[in-house]
Amino acid sequence: MWRGREGDARWVRPAFLGLLLATALLYLWNLSASGYANSFYSAAVQAGSESWKAFFFGSSDAANSITVDKPPAALWPMALSVRLFGLGSWQILAPQVLMGVATVGVLYAAVRRRFTPAAGLIAGAVLALTPVAALMFRFNNPDALLALLMTVTVYCVLRALEGARTKWLVWAGAAVGLAFLTKTLQAFLILPPLALVYAVCAPTTLWRRLAQLALAGVTIVVCGGWWVVVVELWPTSSRPYIGGSQNNSFLELTFGYNGLGRINGEETGSVGGGQGRGWGESGIDRMFAGNIGGQISWLLPAALLLLVAGLVLTRRAGRFDTARAAFAVWGGSLLMTAGIFSFMAGIFHEYYTVALAPYIAALVGMGATMLWEERAKPLWAAVSAATVGLTAWWSYVLLGRSADYLPWLRTAVLIGGLVSAAGLLFAARVGRGAAIGAGVLAVVASLAGPAAYSLTTLAEGHSGSIVTAGPAVAGSRGGGPGGGPRGGADGADGGALMRPPGRQGANQAPPGDLGQGQGRGQDGQGRPQGQGQGQDGQGQGRVPGGFPGSGEADGRGGGGMGGLLNGSDVDAEAAAALERNAAAYTWVAAAIGSQNAASYQLATGEPVMAIGGFNGSDPSPTLARFKQYVAEGRIHYFIGGDVGPGGGRGGLGGNTGSEISAWVQETFTEVTVGGTTLYDLTEPKERYTA
Repeated sequence: MWRGREGDARWVRPAFLGLLLATALLYLWNLSASGYANSFYSAAVQAGSESWKAFFFGSSDAANSITVDKPPAALWPMALSVRLFGLGSWQILAPQVLMGVATVGVLYAAVRRRFTPAAGLIAGAVLALTPVAALMFRFNNPDALLALLMTVTVYCVLRALEGARTKWLVWAGAAVGLAFLTKTLQAFLILPPLALVYAVCAPTTLWRRLAQLALAGVTIVVCGGWWVVVVELWPTSSRPYIGGSQNNSFLELTFGYNGLGRINGEETGSVGGGQGRGWGESGIDRMFAGNIGGQISWLLPAALLLLVAGLVLTRRAGRFDTARAAFAVWGGSLLMTAGIFSFMAGIFHEYYTVALAPYIAALVGMGATMLWEERAKPLWAAVSAATVGLTAWWSYVLLGRSADYLPWLRTAVLIGGLVSAAGLLFAARVGRGAAIGAGVLAVVASLAGPAAYSLTTLAEGHSGSIVTAGPAVAGSRGGGPGGGPRGGADGADGGALMRPPGRQGANQAPPGDLGQGQGRGQDGQGRPQGQGQGQDGQGQGRVPGGFPGSGEADGRGGGGMGGLLNGSDVDAEAAAALERNAAAYTWVAAAIGSQNAASYQLATGEPVMAIGGFNGSDPSPTLARFKQYVAEGRIHYFIGGDVGPGGGRGGLGGNTGSEISAWVQETFTEVTVGGTTLYDLTEPKERYTA
C-alpha cells in the first residue's frame, strides 16, 4: 500500500497517493456552490432515497409517476448516499468526486503496468486537470460514472491482453454492461476498437480469442440486460412510465431518443422536434471549435501526434507486444468516440466530451515518456519539440477565445512552450540537467491552460441541464440550444451569480421549434426561447410551447413554469402550501416538465408529478389518467402559469401537457401563493365529470 511495487523508487507510491489526494481536495473544494446541480437528477436521487421502487426504476418522484430519460445506475450511488446521510448538495455530489478520484487511480494503474511511473502520473494529472473532467466529476449527470466505467473497461482489456486472460475480458464485459445501465448505447462506442485489438493481439489461438470475445459479449448482455428484462416484463400498470419514450418502452428509449436518434438527429419528443436541429454544426473540427475546444481539446492535438509516434516506435515489436496494444486500445477508443461526437446530428452537449478525457490523458502519458526515452535521437527529439510547440500554440488560441480571461497567461504559455520545445529539440546536446528542466517546463506549459480553466470551474457553481467548464467563450458552436457557456434555464450562461462579472458574450438560439432570439448584456447572456437583455443576466424569455418564464440572475426560471433546462425558484409560501397536509396525497402537486417539478419536490421533500417528463413532451400521464388521479384525490395542486397551446412533439407543453393544462384552467380556480400560480385540484369551480 505505502511502498508500492518491488523495485520502484521510493518516490513513486507517495507521488501516486499524493496525486489522488490532490485530486480529491481539488474536486471537493467549493463543492456545495452548485447546490443541487442538475435538479432533474437530484429529484430522482431524492425519490430513490425515499422509495426502493423509485431507486430501482430511476423514478423522478417517490410515487413513481415517470422515470428519468436514462437507466438508473448513475443515480444509485447518489441515492444511497442521500439515504445514509440525508438530502443535501454534498451528499449528492460527493459520490461523483469519488468517481473522479477512482478514474484517476484506474488510469494510473492502466498506464503504469506497461510504462513508467512518470507515464502514469502524467496521465493522471492530465485527466484531473482537464476542464470538463473538473466539471463533471463534481456534477450529478451520468457522465461521471460512464467515464469511470469506460476507463475500467480499457484497464481490464489491457490486463486480458497480457496473457489472453479470460477472467479479465469477462470483467471488461461486466464494466460495459454496467456502463450500458448508466448511459445506454454510448457505452458501446469503444467496443469495435477493443474487440479488434483483442482479436488481433491477444497471445493465443484465433479460435480461443473469438470464444473469449463471445463470452465477454454474453457478459455484457447479462450485466446490462437483466434490468431491461425486468422493466420490460414488469406490468406497465404498476411501474412508472419510461421517461423519454413515446410508447412507455425502455427499448424504444434505448434505440430511439437515446440511441440512433442521437446519430441521425431524429429524436422523437426532443426539444428540436425530432428534426436534428439546434445542436450546432457537426464536422471533423467539432472537438476543437467554439466552447467545446476549451472543454477537452487542450492536449488533443498532442494525443493524436503521440498516438502516431507510439505506433511507429513500436512497429517492430511483435504482434503480441503490450505497449503497441496499449496505444491501439487507447487510440482506437479516442478516435471512435471523437468521430461519433464530431459527426452526430442529434442532441450533443459540450460536457459529453468528458468521455474523451481518459483516452487523451493515457496517450499523452505513454507517448511523452516514450519520446523522452528516445530524446537522444534527432528525429524523436524533433517530434517531442513539435508536440510541445503545437500544444503551446493551441493553448494560446484557446485562451484567446476569452479575451479578458488572464491575458498574461496565454503569452506565458506560448513563450514557455516554445522555450521548452527548443530545449527538447537539442536535448542530446544541452546535458541531462538542462533536458530535465526543458521537460518539466514542457509539462507546466502544456497543463497551465487547462489547469486555469479547471480552477475557474472549481470556483463557480454550476446548475441546470447544460453546463460547461471554464470562462465564458464567445462564438460557441456545437453544444446545446444557444450554446450557453454556463448552463441554466433557456440555455443561458447562468447570469451574474454563476460566473465572475465583466465578461461579454452572445448566444443565439437555433432555428425551428425553439424560436430565434439573442441575449445581450454586460454579463453576457443568451436566451434560445426569446430575447433578453440586462446587466446581470435578467430578462424575459419564452420557453418552448408558449410557457413564459423569467430568466433570473442565477439562470433559473422564475414563477410557476420555470424553464426547460433548469428548475424554478420556489417561493417559501408556495412550498409551505404544498407541504400542508401532504400525507393525504400521493403527489402534493403536478407540474409540466421534470425540471419544474423537480424544484418543488426538492423544496418540499414530497413527490411532485412531472407531466410529460424532461421535455414535457412524453404522453404521461394521459388526460384521462390525470382526471382519474384528480377524482381519486391523489393530487393536491397543479402548478401553473400562463400556459400556451403547446408545442407539438417537442418542447415543454406537448400535446398531453397542453390538454391537461387547458382542462385544469377550465375546471379549477387559479390562486396566487407567494407569486406562484396554483390550482387546488380538490376545489373545482363547479361539478365536473372525471
